[in-house]
Amino acid sequence: MASEELAQKLQRRLALEESGPAAEGEPEVAKGEGAAGEEADRSCLTARAGAELSAKLCRRQDINEGAAQPRRSAVFNPYTEFKEFSRRQIKDMERMFRLYDSGRDGYIDLMELKLMMEKLGAPQTHLGLKNMIKEVDEDFDGKLSFREFLLIFHKAAAGELEEDSGLLTLAKLSEIDVSIEGVKGAKNFFEAKVQALSSASKFEAEIKAEQDERKREEEERKHRRAAFRELKSAFTQ
Repeated sequence: MASEELAQKLQRRLALEESGPAAEGEPEVAKGEGAAGEEADRSCLTARAGAELSAKLCRRQDINEGAAQPRRSAVFNPYTEFKEFSRRQIKDMERMFRLYDSGRDGYIDLMELKLMMEKLGAPQTHLGLKNMIKEVDEDFDGKLSFREFLLIFHKAAAGELEEDSGLLTLAKLSEIDVSIEGVKGAKNFFEAKVQALSSASKFEAEIKAEQDERKREEEERKHRRAAFRELKSAFTQ
């Protein structure tokens, strides 16, 4: 592998730099305490830089061979990162994600994706499922986080998925009846939705609507509790 050869060359280069003039046959000269300290600092920095580069080379090799370990990404805010979608759409996607996250571990793995596609009426082969995950698997862990799940719809809305992509099929069946609208209709639907829901006023209106809905539900609960107390009082008299 080219990565292994590069790593070996790097190690040889570091060994030559650390050995100093003695490696080239030059006589060593006496050094003062300050010079010795500087030499030690340089050796330390060189070794540290070499270790970091070697680690990067090793990770790149693991990625190429499909053996890379996942790197946990920082917590993200889907409402600010995926501004093309409304709050309600993101919540609908989150509900769908949780529905198929049967392991309740915050990920949709290969078998859970298999079940999802079967429920949507578009079963995939084992290889097809692996390719679907690979298209949005940013941390190479072989499963879908919620952010990567949102990337499916982001890429579909932006027209970045191939027509025969299993992810595009997933997005279409989740958002629109393709059998009625057709593939072109689905694409136009996504494009129109992105333009219509990207404004801040729409976003704020949805937040207010949600707040009003919560207030209405709370008022209804208060009325039901009051009615229950009145009924209970009538029976206890």
